[in-house]
Amino acid sequence: IVLRGCELRNTKSAIGVAVYTGKETKAMLNNSEIIYLSIFLVTLCTVVCISHGVWLIKHKDELDLIQFYRKKDYSGSEVENYEYYGWGMEIFFVFLMSVIVFQVMIPISLYISMELVRVGQAYFMIQDDRMFDEATNSRFQCRALNINEDLGQIKYVFSDKTGTLTENKMEFQCASIGGVDYDNGKASSEDGGIEYSSAQVDGVTLRPKMSVKVDIELLNLSKTKDTDEGKHIRDFFLALATCNTIVPLTIESSDPAVKLIEYQGESPDEQALVYAAASYGFMLIERTSGHIVVDIQGERQRFNVLGMHEFDSDRKRMSVILGFPDNTVKLYVKGADTSMFNVLNNSSNTNNNIIKPTQAHLHSYSSKGLRTLVIAARELTLSEFQHWQSSYESANNALMGRSNLLRKIAVNIENNLGLLGASGIEDKLQEGVPEAIESLRMAGIKVWVLTGDKQETAVSIGYSSKLLTNEMTRIVINNNSKDSCKRSLEDALGVCKKVKNGVSGAVNSQLALIIDGSSLVYVLDTELEEQLFELASKCDVVLCCRVAPLQKAGIVALIKKRTDDMTLAIGDGANDVSMIQRADVGIGISGQEGRQAVMASDFAMGQFRFLVPLLLVHGHWNYQRMSYMILYNFYRNAVFVLILFWYVLFTGFTLTTAITDWSSMLYSIIYTSLPTIVVGILDKDLSRATLLKHPQLYGAGQRNESYNGKLFWVTIFDTLWQSIAVFFVPLVAYWASNVDGSSLGDLWTIAVVVLVNLHLAMDLFRWYWITHAAIWGSIIATFVCVMVIDALPFLPGYCKIFVQYYRPNDIQIAREAEKFEDSRVSRQVQIEMTRFRDPLTQLV
Repeated sequence: IVLRGCELRNTKSAIGVAVYTGKETKAMLNNSEIIYLSIFLVTLCTVVCISHGVWLIKHKDELDLIQFYRKKDYSGSEVENYEYYGWGMEIFFVFLMSVIVFQVMIPISLYISMELVRVGQAYFMIQDDRMFDEATNSRFQCRALNINEDLGQIKYVFSDKTGTLTENKMEFQCASIGGVDYDNGKASSEDGGIEYSSAQVDGVTLRPKMSVKVDIELLNLSKTKDTDEGKHIRDFFLALATCNTIVPLTIESSDPAVKLIEYQGESPDEQALVYAAASYGFMLIERTSGHIVVDIQGERQRFNVLGMHEFDSDRKRMSVILGFPDNTVKLYVKGADTSMFNVLNNSSNTNNNIIKPTQAHLHSYSSKGLRTLVIAARELTLSEFQHWQSSYESANNALMGRSNLLRKIAVNIENNLGLLGASGIEDKLQEGVPEAIESLRMAGIKVWVLTGDKQETAVSIGYSSKLLTNEMTRIVINNNSKDSCKRSLEDALGVCKKVKNGVSGAVNSQLALIIDGSSLVYVLDTELEEQLFELASKCDVVLCCRVAPLQKAGIVALIKKRTDDMTLAIGDGANDVSMIQRADVGIGISGQEGRQAVMASDFAMGQFRFLVPLLLVHGHWNYQRMSYMILYNFYRNAVFVLILFWYVLFTGFTLTTAITDWSSMLYSIIYTSLPTIVVGILDKDLSRATLLKHPQLYGAGQRNESYNGKLFWVTIFDTLWQSIAVFFVPLVAYWASNVDGSSLGDLWTIAVVVLVNLHLAMDLFRWYWITHAAIWGSIIATFVCVMVIDALPFLPGYCKIFVQYYRPNDIQIAREAEKFEDSRVSRQVQIEMTRFRDPLTQLV
């Protein structure tokens, strides 16, 4: 299966089908009303065929001559029998005929109309300037056309943090090296702490494209080679410059003698760290598969890349093995603090002296909302390196289970490390995020943030984004065993009960649940899931930190399995794809981490704040429009079918219709389709300003107020009296006249079209010129079509004006004779008719 958004290259041809079917498609998930209509249709057909059977039995002695059911053929010299199958088969045939006549009840055209409406809605969402991102010059993207109305029913929003709530433009702020905190607060005030480092290559000056504020004290210490402190600092920045997957690119500048180095990589964190290292004089200037070149404060050094273990969500770290010019081999590792402190050499006095200060600095950085990484290294002995090298080459050449083998080798080598320090990187909030979250919460939407960052970082961002407030009661679950998780969940449920009941003194206090990934390991896919769901459902905010990509999807599944509430997931990176695909609605942020999230999403946009107009405005409009459109289609079809049903009662249940087949077909194509499409695209029950001012109005979609079973049946029953009025008023008015069935059929057709279009017009909230054209134009088009159908001789019910006067048949001539000839001719006709009937009477 080639997923949407994938590109096929070096492929001459492809043979396949579009996969758009199954139990989880919109057509199957929303087929309950179609089932009800099918039951209603079968009921009508059953009533008609049974009534027809009763009628046949009651008139069994008259069937020899009754029109449509004559058993005898008297047209020839000998009386013959017609093909008559008996009342049992006749009932069966009438049932099949009823299905054909009443099939209008099943709104097949509704699916086409809905797709056209969704295309129109998508166009206006894309063209909305309030969702245009000027920073990236990108508009809102609608990548799925079958879930527009779901945007108006969202109950849960699951959001990533980095790149979704934040800008994902990382900036190196501070570092803890050897247990000492080097903060940019100590940066030089004369030049703002900006250091423009450079390197000379072939007579050309190379400078990093981005400069970083530097700590002057740290910069001076990094230039000392003789002290242990200086060596420690130089090792730290060398690790930042080399332990990554960054590719340096040289670009021209305005000065011909100066070229800029741009660092490109998968992770903005890595870019920030490499730019920081360059600002302190450790400039990465060349990378190949086998070596890297770093300019260390004016001295170029080449390092052989002997091996690299890339980052994965299990280890939560990456490492590189470098061969130095002096033939020594070093291992550099960086990763999350939760994984790094477990692989340090605890027997080392140096480590023991700096671990606690480094942990304190990490806590301080996280409390400020900074992203943190721990850096460590160790020198490998010749035997260690040779053993690793042989294992690495074997695993690298393995055909089966290659990734698992490489992961095991990485775990084996990444141990007994010497701690170098930690880094603090700032990732600022996007514009309008606090206001957006506040609006979403006022709309009754529960916002859950799922991030891989440390708990302190996540909590800090939570407060700055107004996800967390000081009035909230915080419940924190950090456990490393299943039993402790169970106890924590039970205690948390007890706290919830007390808070909600006002026992704790905080009446109606809001609850915030903060849980980490290590706890989720023992909760998800176990019997504890039910307790977590119960706890999370009672909380107003849920903040999950240190979670892996699959855990994000597991959190979404936790809600989807147990509720019918609509879920939405929003993220910007590859680690958010599983979460985006698991939710009912997936939104990708087109940011700094590639387009994986966008390709896997249903909608894409540039900023988190666009979620407010998307849900509260377009989502509300789309839900209201689509709900009314579906109910209206059921209504208009039911009125038409019931008129056909009432006529059956007067024709011996023979399924003879007064309305022509052409009118029956055009009813859903020309007579009534265009107004519903226009209304479904343009109608607005409330203005944008009102919806944004009062987010609580969004709750109508969450409660299914515009489309539910009650409204469906009210609509169906409402059609009964309207169909009775449309059918019986013309029938009673022309009961004693000589107006025939086809003329009444035209009258019923026009009456029902006028009725349903006026009904639509009365329900409208906004009138535009195209709305007037669609509604009144459809009524005019109906008159024109009915006249054209009656005027064409090859169609049934053609116009008497053109035919009776120019090509009259014998019956029409005789009828005119009855009206206008004198009594003598009239009496003569009566005598002739009497003579014609006498033999027939004798035969009977």
